[in-house]
Amino acid sequence: MKDVGQFILKTVFYFFIFLVLIYFFSYLGHGQGSFIYNEF
Repeated sequence: MKDVGQFILKTVFYFFIFLVLIYFFSYLGHGQGSFIYNEF
């Protein structure tokens, strides 16, 4: 039962990091980061 709890905690933890990365990159895309692509 302890291993199952650790697995669930790790899954939720990595899923949270994944969501933060998606939110961060989408925020950069809508905000200030888009001017980098306009130069090329």
